[in-house]
Amino acid sequence: MIKLLFLTLILALPLFAGKVLYLSYDKVPQRVIKGEIFPVTLKALSTIRDFDDIEYEFSNYDGLKILDATPLREQKGKFFYDTFHMLVTGSRAKLPDVNASLIASQEYNATVVHGDKLNVITLNPKKNFSNIIANSLELQEYKTTSYDNHHNIVVFVATATNSDLEAMHFNNVYKQGLESLSGSYDDAKITYYVVIDKRLEYFTFSYFNLLSNSYERVSVPIIVDDDSVTTQSDLKPRDQSHDTIKMYIALAVSLIGFVLILIRQKYIYLVFILIPLGYTLYLSIPQKEVCIKKGANIYLLPVSNGTVFETTATEYHLPKEGSVTNFTKVKLQNDKIGWVKNEDTCTY
Repeated sequence: MIKLLFLTLILALPLFAGKVLYLSYDKVPQRVIKGEIFPVTLKALSTIRDFDDIEYEFSNYDGLKILDATPLREQKGKFFYDTFHMLVTGSRAKLPDVNASLIASQEYNATVVHGDKLNVITLNPKKNFSNIIANSLELQEYKTTSYDNHHNIVVFVATATNSDLEAMHFNNVYKQGLESLSGSYDDAKITYYVVIDKRLEYFTFSYFNLLSNSYERVSVPIIVDDDSVTTQSDLKPRDQSHDTIKMYIALAVSLIGFVLILIRQKYIYLVFILIPLGYTLYLSIPQKEVCIKKGANIYLLPVSNGTVFETTATEYHLPKEGSVTNFTKVKLQNDKIGWVKNEDTCTY
């Protein structure tokens, strides 16, 4: 029995002698929420001083997305505390098994630590939930313009900390989409649009605040902006559907003014002739058209890398509604308003 124990120790001695790195999970949350970004800290101790770095390999994890290529490191004495951030993508999750090795001039054996299962909670939010879980979310700016006879389009910019803003999504809206996203999960900025019913006076949504452990409400007032075509978000076309009726009314007013001049012989009534005639001339000016190349993308907003909602199947000639830098606004055959890049227009 003693000989067997002695033989076991001799065989195991090289294994212990080759271990120069001790590793363990140091900070692991007690519970996580599906969609949450959370930190995990690994505690490492090296028995040698002469090394360049610690290299980590993750395997055998489930329901998680690892967001950091390199950890945030803090050194306390001989211990290294390396923090990685992970996104919970599933209703079940398991921490990864971690294979850690030293980067040094001499090769050493790797150290492995196994990950445990996590307690994942799935939210049951109300219908106005934005699908965003964050430490904070703040509305920076917003703009509302007319989309069609029944809908408005709301474009807003928001910033968030510790959040996956790419997951933003709303229920019960006519259309929606991501226009731009910048920054990282730690501090991100998003430009997003929603097309909503014209009858709504506010566009209200919620997100889950991790710091207060509660839902926070964000409300966007609907103030339809009819500014000029030089602004980037002007989407409202000139309505020509009643131009003929308007011209007849203006001509009728001019005729009344002419009759008043004949009867009363006062030239002040010329105003009733000149103004309506001028308005009639304005309405009679044909709307400019623009030639759109075959295969051109029609964008919802005049924004680079914006949402494409139609691609021309052939060369089109469409009414020109205005222009901004690098974009021309056109009225489509279905009376929708779209934007085309100037490079996709042809000589007309």
